Amino acid sequence: MNPKLPRVETILDAGSWDGPAADTVVLDYDDRFRRRIVLEGQGGTRLLLDLGEPRLLHDGDGLKLDDGRTVVVAAASEKLAEITCADTGELVRVAWHLGNRHLPTQLLAGKLRIRKDHVIIDMVKRLGAHVELIDAPFEPEGGAYGHGKVTGHDHGHSHSHDHGHGHGSHGHG
Repeated sequence: MNPKLPRVETILDAGSWDGPAADTVVLDYDDRFRRRIVLEGQGGTRLLLDLGEPRLLHDGDGLKLDDGRTVVVAAASEKLAEITCADTGELVRVAWHLGNRHLPTQLLAGKLRIRKDHVIIDMVKRLGAHVELIDAPFEPEGGAYGHGKVTGHDHGHSHSHDHGHGHGSHGHG
């Protein structure tokens, strides 16, 4: 018979808790946005995350378990494209094009980060941007329509208007 897994009782925002963590779970961006999942820490701690709705976990968040221990979340490094431009105006223009395609985008001082995607990288280069491929944790903006993940059209507005792009027509292939 399987022993009962400790359950996450509370999610403690990064910086709001202190003390030693019992273990660390290293998760990429997709695995940090979950409602229900069994997680295993680097030290072997197995635990159950079982929330009423999906929530994005951030690097440094604490998962307070029902047995009193806290497991820390660490954002895993991922293949990203770091985008810079000659000036702020060009960077804003690139950001607009990324947003228009509903791409999760991390905003940093003077640069943007997106997941590595050769089609989008080609587009931003044609817009005059410089792209460097890096490995780093991915912490994109949550978006104006929610605190979680920006994934296509989960933000609750109608797309009966024309805003200049056809969904699914990025030329993948």
